[in-house]
Amino acid sequence: MSQALPLVLASTSPYRKALLQQLQLDFSCARPEVDETPLPGETVEQMVVRLAEMKARAVEQQHPEALIIGSDQSAVLNGNILTKPGNRENAVRQLQAASGQRVTFHTGLCLYNSCSGQAQTACVPFTVVFRKLSNDMIEHYLDKEQPYNCVGSFKSEGLGVALFERFEGDDPNALIGLPLIKLNAFLRNEGFEILA
Repeated sequence: MSQALPLVLASTSPYRKALLQQLQLDFSCARPEVDETPLPGETVEQMVVRLAEMKARAVEQQHPEALIIGSDQSAVLNGNILTKPGNRENAVRQLQAASGQRVTFHTGLCLYNSCSGQAQTACVPFTVVFRKLSNDMIEHYLDKEQPYNCVGSFKSEGLGVALFERFEGDDPNALIGLPLIKLNAFLRNEGFEILA
């Protein structure tokens, strides 16, 4: 039965939409309205999983018979949570702090079956190790890509890859915001085989 259910991405992120399109599936997008404020004492891993599930459940009323994908992401540098920089000044600060450091992205994923009420959730980590970055390199990168709406101030799917020494993790798609390997496993659990 689940294979006949429509697939909904509870996100308006163009990056997540582009990733899901790689699987060559029919899906629609819906905007989830959720309060993303962290809870007291909540770890980053707990927060992204909770928010991914909240986003999926937030669009349930519009899609009562669907498989709904929710995702949320946060990044940590030396124990501090990184945010979207919003402007050049903040992006310069983030990239200066990341120079020569490891930044771990925690991506929460939820596949919610709005028919059964069952939710599968996971947190998928992915680490980037930054090169030593000079101020000139940072300025040049920001001139070219302006990643001000991206957590960590870079786009790994673009020129941002030149900022890194290496990647560490199981699924590079998690870095962009949607762990496709884990999503495939969740879909198979629902009887939805992409390669069938």
